[in-house]
Amino acid sequence: MGFFIGTDVGGTFTDLWVSADDGQTRVFKSPTTSDVLSGVIDALGLAAEAYGLTFERFCSQIERFGHGTTVGLNALLTGNAARTAILTTRGFGDTLVIGRLKRQTSDMNEVERTDAYLRNRIPPLVPRDLVFEIDERIDVKGNVIKPLDEAQARSEIRKFKGFGIEAVAICTLWSTHNPVHEKRLREIVAEELPDAFVSVSHEISPGVGEYARMSTTAGNAALGPLAGRYLSSLEAKLQSAGMKVPVLMMTCAGGVLPTAVLNDRPAFALFSGPAGGVMGSRATGAQAGFDNIVTMDIGGTSFDVGVIVSGKPIMRSEIAVAGADIRVHSIDVESIGAGGGSIAYVEFGELRVGPRSAGANPGPACYGRGGTRPTATDADLVLGVLDPDNFIGGRMKLDVAAAQRAIEEHVAKPLNMSVTEAAWSIRQILDSKMADLLRRMTIERGYDPREFTLLANGGAGPSHAWVLSEELGLDSFIVPAAATAESAFGTGNSDLGFTAERPSYARISPGAVPTAEQLAHVTAALKSAVDEVKANLALAGPKGGIKIETFVAIKFRGQTNHLDIPFEGESFTLDTFKTVTATFESQYETLFGRGAAFSNAGYELISVRAMGTGALPPPALATKGETFEPRGTRPVVFREAKKAVETAIYRTSFPKEGETAQGPAIIEFPGQSVVVPPGATARADRFGNIHVRLAS
Repeated sequence: MGFFIGTDVGGTFTDLWVSADDGQTRVFKSPTTSDVLSGVIDALGLAAEAYGLTFERFCSQIERFGHGTTVGLNALLTGNAARTAILTTRGFGDTLVIGRLKRQTSDMNEVERTDAYLRNRIPPLVPRDLVFEIDERIDVKGNVIKPLDEAQARSEIRKFKGFGIEAVAICTLWSTHNPVHEKRLREIVAEELPDAFVSVSHEISPGVGEYARMSTTAGNAALGPLAGRYLSSLEAKLQSAGMKVPVLMMTCAGGVLPTAVLNDRPAFALFSGPAGGVMGSRATGAQAGFDNIVTMDIGGTSFDVGVIVSGKPIMRSEIAVAGADIRVHSIDVESIGAGGGSIAYVEFGELRVGPRSAGANPGPACYGRGGTRPTATDADLVLGVLDPDNFIGGRMKLDVAAAQRAIEEHVAKPLNMSVTEAAWSIRQILDSKMADLLRRMTIERGYDPREFTLLANGGAGPSHAWVLSEELGLDSFIVPAAATAESAFGTGNSDLGFTAERPSYARISPGAVPTAEQLAHVTAALKSAVDEVKANLALAGPKGGIKIETFVAIKFRGQTNHLDIPFEGESFTLDTFKTVTATFESQYETLFGRGAAFSNAGYELISVRAMGTGALPPPALATKGETFEPRGTRPVVFREAKKAVETAIYRTSFPKEGETAQGPAIIEFPGQSVVVPPGATARADRFGNIHVRLAS
């Protein structure tokens, strides 16, 4: 028997999705460990035991191993990334400090941005005393106007030894047009610090704009030693146990690549977990026949939302982490601190929930690991949504009394209400915050949520989906069979994918069109990006043909922000320009309102991008399931805190097609509980997904 594996390391649990070659799938969860690696190995050990195999025998039968992890993300958030130095052009050492005048608030939530006491709390990714200025200068046309002073550069680099530098980011002015100085600086660093991880901006972030380029290069360098050690340790551990295939790492853009391809660019996998969740939802939506999808994932620490339009995820060209703007092409996933571990507390007489989280350790009070603060999970337990004896398939027992004590002490007593009312209030606040994010990701971007299908993922997503569907005006939602591990499912089902970008600036005056020289320059840049994509995908060994999609970044002349517009072909002609600008104006008015586009301003082309995918054979699909197993009833609070409703309880690990349940009901999977409110109906499709239709 062969196994297709998908894994995802979250802030609370490490998820493992397994599809055997007989078509049957299973999900396993293990608490995330501080070293990350142990949690993955523990989850694999659970799977091996479930299939009656030794760990070594199980590893030897793995045919595909997809992986997503928060290792890099957590390192940046906690300040535990590698000690990094920056080499830059003389006069530009303050680039990270200046940022875009909002660097110190970048990625803050609305509460943090408006709290004066929190301002300036996010320092630059690399402190100013570790930014070293080098005597050299290249102009906007790529001409060397001041040669690199190698003696001065070598002298500055030798200072690194006294600072314990582990990684070096090299970012010089206009290296995107002529990287000769960055290449030579890399050679000098290799001579002086042979063990340091080196990242150069013209390879990692070849776009115009020195701040984003420097921030991205610094982030990539800071992640290099840590991510490299973790991934090499994981792959070595599994291969020593008998695994014969490489670890395929999920990238921010939604494709997987062997770790060897990503060794020098770990920033490309920074948001691999959320990206895996969206790609898993895309695969589930394709199974169910839907291509307009709003995907949500409620885990232990965060609530993530992505949008898929016509079968393609909405993308973005930059992400913000710990105050740093990282320019990597990524699936657009927005997150807030709202999950099962979100802590509830009373402040100034008001109940608040999140963004602080109890995490995995000590976790919610009901975990019995020393936590004393009430969380959303404690509230769900008190309200009857969770079974204390069947949490994550019975592998954990929850302490109802501990949850009640925590809610009573920190919420009920301060607000003079009952424990049940306090738990229900926690739930209401959390649901309202999540509904606001769903509206921001749809309505505020010009999408009508009623034209989309809501997919509820994560351990807590299936229990909150009915409320969020009502908030959006939807009459139904879908819970994937692997909802509790949808990100892991995505890493195990995604095709190979790689993205390359090239700067290609062209300024087009009002009423004019690009010159032949400008068109040729854009085409040359595009060819270079396409060639890089094809080369990297070929190294990964696709099982089918390689598909290339091309995009151009365009904006109205004089504006700051741009849109990425797709176009056909691997050359940029005058007809292509006309098609692109028409599409750009249409999308611009969708985002900012009819009449907002203004072609009389002229246009600016910024860069071109090639995004390639290489087919990998998906795992076999399950063809059989099991009936819903009745497990009696229990009282559950739905819409009224003082009125619990007797609710039917069912259990299943993978339901067979046609199984139905009438609300009020809760269908318990290992790791997720699907709440079917009064008047609603749940039905399983042939892939084990649960379709819940709400009462009209």
